[in-house]
Amino acid sequence: MAAISFSKVSKAYADGHLAVNKLDLDIADGEFLVLVGPSGCGKSTALRMIAGLETITGGTLSIGAEVANDLSPRERNVAMIFQSYALYPHLSVADNVGFALKVRGEKREVIAEKVKAAAEMLELDKLLTRRPGQLSGGQRQRVAMGRAIVREPAAFLMDEPLSNLDARLRGQMRAEIARLQRASGVTTVYVTHDQVEAMTMGDRVAVMNGGVLQQLAPPRELYDRPVNLFVATFIGAPPINLLPGRLRRGGQGMEVALPGLVLPLPAAFVQERSALGAQGDREVIVGIRPENLFLTEGDADALSARVAFQEDLGASLLVHVDLVDPAANAQQKRAGLDELDEGAPAVISTRMRISAPVSARRKAGDTVKIGIQVDSLHFFDPTSQLAIR
Repeated sequence: MAAISFSKVSKAYADGHLAVNKLDLDIADGEFLVLVGPSGCGKSTALRMIAGLETITGGTLSIGAEVANDLSPRERNVAMIFQSYALYPHLSVADNVGFALKVRGEKREVIAEKVKAAAEMLELDKLLTRRPGQLSGGQRQRVAMGRAIVREPAAFLMDEPLSNLDARLRGQMRAEIARLQRASGVTTVYVTHDQVEAMTMGDRVAVMNGGVLQQLAPPRELYDRPVNLFVATFIGAPPINLLPGRLRRGGQGMEVALPGLVLPLPAAFVQERSALGAQGDREVIVGIRPENLFLTEGDADALSARVAFQEDLGASLLVHVDLVDPAANAQQKRAGLDELDEGAPAVISTRMRISAPVSARRKAGDTVKIGIQVDSLHFFDPTSQLAIR
């Protein structure tokens, strides 16, 4: 096992494309770290640099106490698990699992012992004589993991290993990989574009975009305290709602003006977010998670919206609504929306998503009132897109 450290690591290609830009990232010995981001963000390139499959054009990569920039893949003692499994179709499960040990020149009895132990851990012990073509996708992925485990590497590197599986198998394998990592204690770097995998598997999650590390934090902190608009919109399913707003000081303290509604901000909420109290009258982007909205009746402090459609998720509903003309309810609201809505069209077509109980079912076209859990709001600077906290 070993810690892995990126210090100002960059990867630039011959055409000038900068895939990874001065990445600073320390992965602790035994940690399960997830690299997540959209296609082309640099996450797989970073993983391949750890494996030695991509050359480093700037900075220093260390594995354990050793600088690894110029080490060959064999010298790094890391095991990579690919999306495609990369099994030998003509070999049995046992021979696939033990192949790296055979190449290394291990004794036959040592190979048999390690293959047996890995097979029992992965529940492959009854499949050892089968070939990959006789296995399901989940079983083949476990064989690929077994091949990595028997090597007893310093680190596991996993490049979107579940993307070829169906939804049910992905759910099973997420739990299985997390369990095995904790049982083995081997440092693991896991690359995915799926934020659900990132949130459910990693000790910490590194969010990347455009080759730049955006935020590194435990999953819950990413969700509750995103550092910028990209992280807020990328992390969370269903995604966060975004509205134009204006922060300002009112008669009772800080308040936020939304399309069709002005909400006072609780003093404790503002005090916890010191940057809010330092703001003057300014435009902001307001983020609201779908679970922090609720359908209500006759609430003066509520948004007016029209139901577009709804998704029945079984245990709950995801209601999609469009905000309606705030001027239609202006007399029910507090004064001061003129500057926010100046030049706005008659109908603000901002689409919002609300997580609601099944009992709150509505019909398309229904006009509804939407309450907001004010202490769960997120605020972002429209120019820098950084969180205002």
